[in-house]
Amino acid sequence: MKLPYFRVVTIILAMQIGAAIADPLPQLNIDKSQTTVSGISSGGYMAVQLHVAYSAIFKKGAGVVAGGPYNCAEGAILNAVVRCLGRAAIPVPELVKATNEWAKSGLIDPTANLAASKVYLFSGAKDSVVAQSASSDLSIYYQNYMPATSIVHKKDIEAEHAMVTDDYGAACLTKATPFINNCNFDLSGAMLQQLYGPLAPRGKDAISGALIEFDQMPFVTTHGMAATGWAYIPKACASGTTCRLHVALHGCKQNATDIGQEFVRNAGYNRWADANNIVVLYPQTGKGAINSCWDWWGYDDANYAKKSAPQMMAITSMIEHISRGLVSAKSVLAQ
Repeated sequence: MKLPYFRVVTIILAMQIGAAIADPLPQLNIDKSQTTVSGISSGGYMAVQLHVAYSAIFKKGAGVVAGGPYNCAEGAILNAVVRCLGRAAIPVPELVKATNEWAKSGLIDPTANLAASKVYLFSGAKDSVVAQSASSDLSIYYQNYMPATSIVHKKDIEAEHAMVTDDYGAACLTKATPFINNCNFDLSGAMLQQLYGPLAPRGKDAISGALIEFDQMPFVTTHGMAATGWAYIPKACASGTTCRLHVALHGCKQNATDIGQEFVRNAGYNRWADANNIVVLYPQTGKGAINSCWDWWGYDDANYAKKSAPQMMAITSMIEHISRGLVSAKSVLAQ
C-alpha cells in the first residue's frame, strides 16, 4: 500500500526524534457546553489553570486532586515547593487580585464564567506531598467566584498522595508508582457526578469503546509535551452520538513514559465515560517536562498560568479539534 506523501514525511520525522507513530485525534460530535477538566497533583494545578484561564471552555467545572489555588507559585519554584505544597501560607487575596487584573486585561477569560461552575476538591488526610491546607485555600480562592454550595471538598479519607479508586491500585497509604491507590472510594465517579449531575451507573463489565493513542505533534512539538496522548472514546460517540468531553490530567511521574497505560486505563474514568457518553482526553507530558509534571510554576514558560501558556494552548487546541463534529467512526472503532 502506498502511503500519502504527508504521512511518509510524518513517519520520517517521528523516526528522527524517536517518537511513536500514532493516529490523528478524531473529530467527534461534542457538546462544547459540557467540557470539564480534572487532574491530580501537578495535573490538579494544571486543571485549575485551565479552568480559570480558559473559563469560557471549562465553565462547566473542574475536579482537583491534591492541588491549590490558581497561580499559587507566581512563577517561582521556591513558592511551588514551599507554600503551594502547604508548608507556608498561601496569599489567597493577592492571587485573587492578580486573577481579576489579568481577566480585565484579557490575559485570561472573564471570571464571570466561573459563577455557574461546579468544583470537586479532594485531599487525602494522609497526603505527605500536598498538605490539606493547600486544598482548603483553593476552596477559599474559588469562593471569590462561585457560591460555596457549588464546591465539594472531600478530605476525610485516610489516603496518601495518589489517584484514589474503589477497586484498583495499591493500599490506600502507599506512596509509590503508579500513584493509584485503592481506598474503597470512587473518586473519578464522585468528580464526574459533581460536575455533570446524576449519571447512569458505571458498567460492571469491560468497556465497549476504544482507548486510542493519538498524535500530539499537530498541537505541540516541544514545551515538555509527549509525541502522543491518549483518549477514551465510547462506542456511541464514535458512531455519531453527541457526547460530552472530560480532560483528565495525570500527575508528576505519572505519564505514559513513566507508568505505561496505568493512568489512562485505571484511574477510574473510562467505565463512567462508557455508560454516559463522555469522551475522556488524556494529554501527556513527555521529554522536557521536569519529573513529568505539568507546568504549574513556570519551568517551560513565564506565562504558564495565562492563556498564552504553550501547554494550555496545546490542550485547548486538542479540545477544539476533537469537538469539530466530524465523526470518523470507522477509524475509531477499528482501534
